[in-house]
Amino acid sequence: MSARPNVVVIVSDTFRRDHLGAYGNPAIHTPYLDRFARSSVVFDRHVISSFPTMPARADLLTGSFSYTFMGWEPLPSHLPTLPGLLSRAGYLTMGIVDTPFFVRNGYGYDRGFDDFIWVRGQGDDTRPQERSDYRATWRSESDRLVARTVTEAEHWLERHYKENFFLYVDTWDPHEPWDAPEYYTRMYRPGYEGRGLYPSYGKWEEAGLTRDDIDLAHAMYCGEVTMVDFWIGRLLTKLDVLGLGDNTVIFFVSDHGFYFGEHGYFGKAEWINDNWATVTEGTVVPSWLPDSWLLTVGWSPLYQELTRVPLIVHAPGLAPGRREALTTAPDLAPTILELTGVERPSAMQGEPFLDVLVGSKDEHRPFVVSSWPLYFAEGEITTAVDSRPRRISSYMPLTVTTRDRSVILGGPDDRPELYDLARDPREQTNAWDARAREGKDLCEKALSFLEEQGTPDGLLAPRRKALESAVPRG
Repeated sequence: MSARPNVVVIVSDTFRRDHLGAYGNPAIHTPYLDRFARSSVVFDRHVISSFPTMPARADLLTGSFSYTFMGWEPLPSHLPTLPGLLSRAGYLTMGIVDTPFFVRNGYGYDRGFDDFIWVRGQGDDTRPQERSDYRATWRSESDRLVARTVTEAEHWLERHYKENFFLYVDTWDPHEPWDAPEYYTRMYRPGYEGRGLYPSYGKWEEAGLTRDDIDLAHAMYCGEVTMVDFWIGRLLTKLDVLGLGDNTVIFFVSDHGFYFGEHGYFGKAEWINDNWATVTEGTVVPSWLPDSWLLTVGWSPLYQELTRVPLIVHAPGLAPGRREALTTAPDLAPTILELTGVERPSAMQGEPFLDVLVGSKDEHRPFVVSSWPLYFAEGEITTAVDSRPRRISSYMPLTVTTRDRSVILGGPDDRPELYDLARDPREQTNAWDARAREGKDLCEKALSFLEEQGTPDGLLAPRRKALESAVPRG
């Protein structure tokens, strides 16, 4: 491998790991990523750290466990960024994204890139004009956002492929709204005639939805997965055509998954209509909040459908294979720095896994903590999920994942959950009562890890209190 390889990072939002053929799904068509996986190293236990979208991007771009000190907010100016470090080391750094929150409202997630393109059109319900106006102009598949984003990346590569570069490509698809051309959905729902469905973000039966509604939404999602696979395949093919395969490292990864009925949920969080919710004393409430659409974020656990995501890495001279080591998003930036020979700053909390990548080591982390921003507590205001302000109705649970266990830990009034992933991979049977001591030991190790990362004690105290009440003394 060259001492100065090019680097391409491809992020696909809400791409469920178990929806790729490379991860064992025989029914969903992902031929291009599957082919890429056959010539790459596939990580079977890559687990998210910060959740959801923008905290996850902070992890990726700064190599930090952002949930310990920030939330869905502007990127802190004191943190060094991966593109900035590579730029100072002589790389040409480029970001091409359609994920809509990178630069909106001064968020500054473009910091460190020599150049940056936001392909507009993806939006959220607070900015309906971005969706409605743009989608009204669609005439063909090439108008879709993933297609436009990949096309921008191809054009950039055509201009700069002879330079030493870092290219970051971030597509919001297959995030909802699922709006791939209808022929993609018909691959999974024969006779599909175009009816759309948006996630209820909560318990689907309580929302009055039927199993067929969930199946329809899943077919739409699967269609969008296949569309994303096609366009990422285009980008991978362009890299080959330009002769970049011998000197380019390529990462494919996602930020989190999605529930399609698992654990009773449809979405990735629970939104509850609760206009009478109270806020914590001292909380700053925007003056316009009473006039907005008031919702609360309810109990939203991070099960494996959300936390385990694909990570596929291709590098020149690297033998294809699979890795069982536990890795997580903050580890990507330091790994890329090590691959490129750029010094890692002390502020980076992640640990490089190059030795695991090349196969000289089998283990990386004993566990991974996946979490909403830890400051999320009852009564607080957050703009997470879609940039719309919402009240938090309870302490948001964190998940601790090992090779064979997962534990979900909330606040003082929440009973923890423990799952034996070897026997119960879908996390259906809470074994906490039978294995409370084991669960407490794992949680204490996780809390010690969070303390080592500089997490304020005020954010850890409620979790410690939850452990004390969940395990009998003696």
